[in-house]
Amino acid sequence: MLKEKLLELRQQALSNIDSADELKALQEAHVRFLGKKGPITEILKGMGKLSKEERPDVGKLANEVRQLIAARIEEKKTDLEARLLDLKLESEKLDVTLPGRKTVPGSHHLLASIIREVEDLFIGLGFSIEEGPEVEQDYYNFEALNLPKDHPARDMQDSFYITDDILMRTHTSPVQARTLEKHKGVGPVKIICPGKVYRRDNDDATHSHQFMQIEGLYVDHKVRLSDLKGILTVFAKHMFGADREIRLRPSFFPFTEPSVEMDISCFKCGGHGCNVCKGTGWIEILGAGMVHPNVLRMSGFDPSEYTGFAFGMGPERIAMLKYGIEDIRHFYTDDIRFLKQFYRA
Repeated sequence: MLKEKLLELRQQALSNIDSADELKALQEAHVRFLGKKGPITEILKGMGKLSKEERPDVGKLANEVRQLIAARIEEKKTDLEARLLDLKLESEKLDVTLPGRKTVPGSHHLLASIIREVEDLFIGLGFSIEEGPEVEQDYYNFEALNLPKDHPARDMQDSFYITDDILMRTHTSPVQARTLEKHKGVGPVKIICPGKVYRRDNDDATHSHQFMQIEGLYVDHKVRLSDLKGILTVFAKHMFGADREIRLRPSFFPFTEPSVEMDISCFKCGGHGCNVCKGTGWIEILGAGMVHPNVLRMSGFDPSEYTGFAFGMGPERIAMLKYGIEDIRHFYTDDIRFLKQFYRA
């Protein structure tokens, strides 16, 4: 009777395996017929109850049936996995004959392009680039630049204070003070300092609470105002055209003495007067001057041995003049329609 039962189990198992159309059903057939509690396992466990004459024949048949079922399950599993792979490949296939999607390259922001152009120019003139923290100490932002705590000129640079002694820097001049201090009174120092600065301004077409600034500093023996004029002339001709002329007007900055404002001849009308230069023929570009002796002294330099000049400019103003941009807020709104106009600037 055990032989008949084994043959019947073989037939049932093979039928179940052949009809299985997914791996889950095949696994259930495996557990049902070959599992630890399956009928074939039970028969093998009961072999000890058979007579010596029956035991060899039943044992041989039981092993043959088990091996046949296991082999058929493995064969069916391979077939089902191949079918699943074919279905997956069919559903995920890629049509390589389709045209590719066009990748639109990005470009530098207009202000970044202006800053890079200025950096390249001054690197070619022997300057190096220095950077510093945007969250700055009051000492480096004001006091080291000849602006003590009670100085009225501080009112022109009302800033965002974090504590009484920590603020968002109002210019990149602190980088100059830190660099001079780092040189311990030994020149030359020849740097430009680009970066973001902050002031508590009401945002409008020409003012922003955050803007960019590039400052320059040159300290060495016998640096003269004529050296400053020569450097600024090269800058003006490079940025605004070879036929530009410059003029220096007296001005006031606490950290320079004497101080000047630099104007360039109008690049639109050639100095005859137009809407860009407001009829004057000249456009104000930047402020500059000879480094104040107090600034040199506070940074460890002897003013009797060293002199220097400093200047500061706004990349936004340069860009607005060069490209006819009327509102400084356009630089910071990330409007792609505006930015795309200067893709190759």
